[in-house]
Amino acid sequence: MSSAATELVRLLTVRGESLAVAESLTGGLVAAEITAVPGASKVFRGSITAYATELKRELLGVDGTLLADRGAVDPQVAAEMAAGVRKALGADWGVATTGVAGPDPQDGQSVGTVFVAVDGPLTGRPGSAGGGKVAALRLNGDRTEIRMESVRSVLALLLKELAGEQTGNERAQDTERNGGF
Repeated sequence: MSSAATELVRLLTVRGESLAVAESLTGGLVAAEITAVPGASKVFRGSITAYATELKRELLGVDGTLLADRGAVDPQVAAEMAAGVRKALGADWGVATTGVAGPDPQDGQSVGTVFVAVDGPLTGRPGSAGGGKVAALRLNGDRTEIRMESVRSVLALLLKELAGEQTGNERAQDTERNGGF
């Protein structure tokens, strides 16, 4: 398990929030990384591995026209996957991965093209429809390296979003735990 996954579980636990994961190219690796952390059951709702394009539409609610026009490897598809899994599994936060791990290009996209997305509540607006972030990645390496870097990248993107949404009280608790620095 990674330190990023450990920190995510800790932050989500402190905040009393939950997480759901939608995966394509990572095939369950993001969910495995999170659930390797002791206590993950307090925050992890579940995951949907929608490897086949039609499952992105059927299970995650990704727009069918978008998929037909742009293919599954697209930033808007990643955003809709994150929002869709958040809604489908009733979580505060949703994350998603889509891309090309190789060995061959897909949907006109080269190997190493990856999009990771986070969808979550908007700051100060409880019960809001949410707000999302998408990161476009151009990764090098073999299939395994691309998939593992995709996992690291989506976890880092969620950590960044969570850090940006911490309240003053949570920051005070963090400072207390970290010896006052």
